[in-house]
Amino acid sequence: MRVAIAGAGAVGRSIASELLENGHEVLLIDKAPTAISVERVPQAEWLLADACEITSLDEAALQRCNVAIAATGDDKVNLVVSLLAKTEYGVPRVVARVNNPKNEWLFNEAWGVDVAVSTPRLMSALVEEAVSVGDLVRLLRFSHGDANLVELTLPEESALAGTQVGDVEWPEDTSLVTIIRGTRVLTPSKEDSLEPGDELLFVAAQAREEQLEELLSVRREET
Repeated sequence: MRVAIAGAGAVGRSIASELLENGHEVLLIDKAPTAISVERVPQAEWLLADACEITSLDEAALQRCNVAIAATGDDKVNLVVSLLAKTEYGVPRVVARVNNPKNEWLFNEAWGVDVAVSTPRLMSALVEEAVSVGDLVRLLRFSHGDANLVELTLPEESALAGTQVGDVEWPEDTSLVTIIRGTRVLTPSKEDSLEPGDELLFVAAQAREEQLEELLSVRREET
């Protein structure tokens, strides 16, 4: 997979290093000469250019990329890069960094953004996840279809503990994508049982989140 990253600061370089370790091709783009630190991520391609300029994106051959990531520290730049990547170059997947949470409402399909990543939201989600069991935590927002990646840790007293995945009547517009059990990451099958302490990751429509949380958190009836 070929990935273009606009913004070669600490965030962009960190993303690039992770993607390279996973075997992907990465192009880092930045207009600041001081940001071009080839020695820090030597396996990546580097381009000194303004990612908001069509000529720069032509040079980057953005149409060849499977994913474009707008990772600069400027929300205006990230929106422009996202819009150009999607509308001018048809990049299938556009991920954008949200620096100011007040601007998060702008990072949607209208601006070409498929996934908006807000660092403050992720940090708060991680805090919530660490201190809460049975509460649904929203991790990522997907612009298309108004869906979110959400997580819930199954409480000990949940009525679904011990139930097989295939026997649960999940709400519409929700999909269980991963079960994290200790150090194991499981792709759920119908025969897998839900266990207390499981971290369950769903892609769910926002309108179904409350229903999903109620389903998973309902307590067993005492006998």
